[in-house]
Order: sequence, then structure tokens, then C-alpha cells
Amino acid sequence: MPASPLRPDVTLYLIRHGETDWNRDARYQGQTNIGLNEHGRAQALRNGLRLATLSPDIAAADFFSSPLDRAIDTMDIIRGAMGLATKDYRVEPELIELHYGHWEGHLASELSSSDRDGVAAKIKDPFGWRPRGGESYADLTNRVRRWLETLQRDTVAVTHGGVSRVARGAVLQLDTALVPTLDVPQDRILILRNGQMHWL
Repeated sequence: MPASPLRPDVTLYLIRHGETDWNRDARYQGQTNIGLNEHGRAQALRNGLRLATLSPDIAAADFFSSPLDRAIDTMDIIRGAMGLATKDYRVEPELIELHYGHWEGHLASELSSSDRDGVAAKIKDPFGWRPRGGESYADLTNRVRRWLETLQRDTVAVTHGGVSRVARGAVLQLDTALVPTLDVPQDRILILRNGQMHWL
């Protein structure tokens, strides 16, 4: 199993963007640029207020966001709640969500009839399955590992469910079969450090 790509002295605060209407409706979103809904904005505010309760050192961390609007808006709300300047962070292309290819825009509930073969292939190999024109979790893991290996100090990153799953899998060296099933709440902060994790 590959070694953890995260330095043991670096703490990573991973935050999934707040809810969108597509999240609420269980519609595959992937790299489609859907904005936050009001509930999602409230979730982002909650996460910012929780981060603000940590030591003052958190303000000196590196801050990164996925390039999609739902992540950027979440980061702006979080930094505002922390009393930090908005837009004063890096937008990182490697943190964009898993590309769901031909599934993007489709309700999860309709795929069992509209793409029966794809659903069966995904069930058989959820980590390695790749939708037409999209990415697999294996592809996403390679992309996110590259980013994790660059981190030199404590980091706050606003990203997506798929990215959070593969980052956790890589850092904690989990069985890849578990990775696509990991829980990714939008109103909590995942903290990874030295091969351990907890939720804030």
C-alpha cells in the first residue's frame, strides 16, 4: 500500500462545500458548476464559525479552494466568519470534483433504468469504474495525491465529496473498496494529521 502523501507534521482541514439544489435532489453534479442554496450557505457559515474557535494559528494556515463556484462561495463565507479577507486564498484545479461524465445532471434514482449497464459496472468496481467522458475514483486519487504531496504546512481546503473521500483514503491508507462509500457531511470539518482523523 502506498505511503501517506501527507507529511506527519501537517494538519489538513478538509471542508466539503455547502449544499446545492442538486445535492438536495440526489442529482449527479461532478464538475457541473452549480451554486450553493440557502441551506448550503448556512452550512458554510457554521463551518467558518467552528474554525474560528480554534487557536489563532489557524488564520496563518494555507487556504485552498476548488475552482467551482460552490466551493469558492463556501470558502468566502468561511473566511468571512473567521474575520479573514475573502479571496485571499489559492484556487487549486487539482481539487475539482470527480468528473461524472455522462452521468452528470442525472438523478441517481433514474440511472438504474437509463444506464443499467453503467450502474452494474459501478456496483462491481466502485473505485475503478469510469463513466463515459469522466473519471474513476482511482483517477481522482492520483490527482489528489499529487496535491497532498505539495503541502508544507497546516492547510484548510474547501473541496467536494469525492475529493474528501480519496484524500482520507490516501492519508489513512484505507482499502480502496471502502473509499467511495465514506461519509462526507457538508456541515462538519474533517481533520487529518499524522495518520489520524477526527470531525469538528
